[in-house]
Amino acid sequence: MAKKKTKPDFSKPKEEQQTKDSQNEFSKEVEYEGLPLVVIAGRPNVGKSTLFNRFLHRRIAITNDQPGVTRDPVEATAFLNDKPVHLVDTGGYKLTRDIGTKEAELDDYVVERSLDMIDRADVVVLLLDATEITGEDEEFILKMRPYTKKLIAAVNKTEGGRNEAEAWNYAKYGFEELIFISAEHGDRISELTDMIVDRCDFSQVRELSADRPIKIAIMGKPNTGKSTLSNRLTHSEKSIVCDYAGTTRDVVEGNFSYAGKAFHVLDTAGIRRKARVHDDVEYYSVNRAIKTLDECDIVFLLIDAVEGLAEQDKKICSLAFERGRGIIFVLNKWDLREDQGNKAVKAVREWINIMFGQMDFAPILPLSALEGKGIKDLLNTAINMYEQLTRKIGTASLNNALQDWLERYPPPASKTAHFKIRYMTQASVNPVSFVIFATRPEVVPEPYVTYLKNRIREDLGYDHIPVQVEFKASRQKWEDRGQA
Repeated sequence: MAKKKTKPDFSKPKEEQQTKDSQNEFSKEVEYEGLPLVVIAGRPNVGKSTLFNRFLHRRIAITNDQPGVTRDPVEATAFLNDKPVHLVDTGGYKLTRDIGTKEAELDDYVVERSLDMIDRADVVVLLLDATEITGEDEEFILKMRPYTKKLIAAVNKTEGGRNEAEAWNYAKYGFEELIFISAEHGDRISELTDMIVDRCDFSQVRELSADRPIKIAIMGKPNTGKSTLSNRLTHSEKSIVCDYAGTTRDVVEGNFSYAGKAFHVLDTAGIRRKARVHDDVEYYSVNRAIKTLDECDIVFLLIDAVEGLAEQDKKICSLAFERGRGIIFVLNKWDLREDQGNKAVKAVREWINIMFGQMDFAPILPLSALEGKGIKDLLNTAINMYEQLTRKIGTASLNNALQDWLERYPPPASKTAHFKIRYMTQASVNPVSFVIFATRPEVVPEPYVTYLKNRIREDLGYDHIPVQVEFKASRQKWEDRGQA
């Protein structure tokens, strides 16, 4: 559905108009219900994630030659022949196990999750590798027998006709039809798309016009309970929960509603210090996690309440602050602490405020994702924070406040650092930024900049979020700008 464009109002100051148009453009986004569920399945390393990315025309799932990279199902809305479907990239079906190890336990979770997705699917794309048929392929094909009517068998890695002779070996398993494709090079992807669309029922698809959801990125070092919190919030088991550090690799997304507000959750991979990242897959996982800072509104920075702060917490916090994202310090596993009273909470807050001097405005909340304690407080705080992130102050009100601040604490003056502050505008929301125009912006002392930032936070209601202030040169007063 095309978005209705807002006609510019040239009677408003340019800066204010640009911000308003930006708000209108992103305040709504199209969502759907009743989408056909299309699942890509197969053993590890056959190209499932590459095919998933091909359908989406962008890289979401991590791809690597290492088998078993995808663990949690990765989901997105894809448009196939201009029709929306709910597309899922599943973890690979593995037979080989190191019985008794954490890795084997994790493989069991992955297989169980993949089979559950297949059972729920409307269409299953069974992806096979033309270069070899393995025992995992044969067992997985047997498990797919009950789903023959919704199955499409696609043999990958046949670009330019390569390996087609070998690909025909899959005919002995009784598939009614085989399609030879190349997920990496795009060969016959349009034909595969046609086959998928032909098997989908779009009669139940409904387009929803809803307020843009509040986007939450759950971040922190490995094993702090990010996936447990994600599952708790979404009332699902989308993210695999295991005490094996580094379980989550792709960004796992989910949705839920609370207090009449829609939320979109991004469960990210745990971020460790660069010196401890030796694996290519972990490198890409960490980079994907960091990129979610460009997509989210608020970061839930999970801190292990027993182990305390990690060096990487500072890095995440710094990156989120630079982007103007809302940040909530979440003290997870609070139920495991011996001292859980108000004094303990106060002591931890004081310690965090010392460690993160510029972040003293950010809320700090104790929580137990496992037991569900503190969830309501966390979500209420997030709703309040999002309201601040999207708050727009009218230019007239803003400049009335500015005049009051200047009278209350006049700018310092000297022969070498004389300047006049003319007016200010709000440049953007989410992130919240302001532009203050002065005659000589380069000589405005830092303490006075800090004073104005504090006044913006305290007097205009931005007390829990980062506020960016930029100074620019101007000799015109606000009232005279339209007179030139």
